[in-house]
Amino acid sequence: MELLPLNYGNKTLPLKSTPSPKITCFRTIRACSPRQDLKGRTVAVVGLGISGKAAARLALARGASVVGIDQDESLSSLEHDRSFMALNSTGFKTVLGNFDWNLLNDADVVVVSPGVPLEKYGLSYLLQSGKQVMSELDFAAEALPKSVKILAVTGTNGKSTTVTFAGQMLNHFGIDTFVGGNLGTSLSEAAIQHVTSPAQECKLKVAVVEVSSYQMAIPCVYFRPSVSVVLNLTPDHLERHKTMLDYAEHKCRLFSHMTNVKLGLLSFGNQHLDEAVKKYWNKFNPAWIGAFPGLEIDTEAKIATFKVPDIGIESQLQLGSMRAMGKHNYYNAAVAALSVAGLDVGVHIEDINSTIEKLRSPPHRMQVVHKDIHGVTWVDDSKATNVEATYAGLMGLKGKKSVILLGGLAKVLVGQVSNGFEELIEPLTGHRCVITFGASGTMIHQELSGNGLGIPCIQATNLKDAVKQARKMAKRGDAIVLSPACASFDEFRNFEHRGMVFRELALSS
Repeated sequence: MELLPLNYGNKTLPLKSTPSPKITCFRTIRACSPRQDLKGRTVAVVGLGISGKAAARLALARGASVVGIDQDESLSSLEHDRSFMALNSTGFKTVLGNFDWNLLNDADVVVVSPGVPLEKYGLSYLLQSGKQVMSELDFAAEALPKSVKILAVTGTNGKSTTVTFAGQMLNHFGIDTFVGGNLGTSLSEAAIQHVTSPAQECKLKVAVVEVSSYQMAIPCVYFRPSVSVVLNLTPDHLERHKTMLDYAEHKCRLFSHMTNVKLGLLSFGNQHLDEAVKKYWNKFNPAWIGAFPGLEIDTEAKIATFKVPDIGIESQLQLGSMRAMGKHNYYNAAVAALSVAGLDVGVHIEDINSTIEKLRSPPHRMQVVHKDIHGVTWVDDSKATNVEATYAGLMGLKGKKSVILLGGLAKVLVGQVSNGFEELIEPLTGHRCVITFGASGTMIHQELSGNGLGIPCIQATNLKDAVKQARKMAKRGDAIVLSPACASFDEFRNFEHRGMVFRELALSS
């Protein structure tokens, strides 16, 4: 077994090879109340972002003593955070910057936030040596009632919209549903609500969870979906995954521990997913997005057809009444519908037809943010942080002449000779123009112009300048669409910040 060295302050500690047992059974100490199952134990939470803070509060609610660890010394101490004070956080302390590795080694449980690679802090070694190292997702799932059914959605693009649509469908039928995960509200929040409420008040029936590949870096034990979905797989996050197969294998871990219905939906015809899912093939009922058994969509007729004999589903969904912008949302809605029907909570696809016109996309996903006095529609698709997401958005704009804003910080594509922007030339055909901006603006301009882009391509310095140029180019009836195909970190905190700034600039037009 290969072990990674530990970083201890400025020193590297040698590690002795310790054989790992094939099956590791973790010891769980139960207090008198099942709600205090971690009483007398210490939980170390590594990474104090949104999910890390929630995991720390959940550990406190479960009776543990908690050490919150983060390398960022600029973070404020959490001991006086109101959300922690409400949980009587006397057993909590924050350690920022460099820390003594023994804090992890001595803890009973180590919970790792998705933003923290396992190569850091000797986490890989701890995991290999049999220490109970858990993802925030698994730690939260352990505390949820077993009666709660989980619908887990991953993929490169469309996760948030599909999860949002599924949650809206379930809520329409009065089913108490949590919607979150990588979407913004961590699963630990749902677990906290359960742990801190009287047992008879738990009404939660379904958890619809967006899952990133980072959240699956540590194999789960307690996170057991009834329905798992891998929407698609295109190059992204390769600075961490290195290869597409590794990326696919992380995604397909959703199928490793399933329960109840065990419906698994995968994108049809992806070689990396086909390879990665082989080891789980006997653990779930497979269905395809784009083939039968599974679902197919006639985008012209606006009809989705479902055939999954293994779980007794054969039906159609009428998509013509959808108000969510973009034809790619037909797929998001259809996958959400099949997933909800597959949960076996009393909702059938025929019933879901009544919800289609009520579906609303989450913010920053082809979201109309303004219609100005000049007859121009402003569309925020800031969540399109890679070429494939922008491609899908552009395909949904067919028939609507638009000014397209591309730019930011282009994603790293390992082993590729280009960043893939030439793939956008075909769907850009017929639009008013392209405006490139940001750190990768020059590269995008050169890649499009050098590969035969047939519409004007204007280079701007930053987003504000791009919007200024767009105003000059747009005509009545056009749309100005921010669908950047890039990360936002050259100019903004995140894609949400970029989208909000775009909206403010649109409103000032």
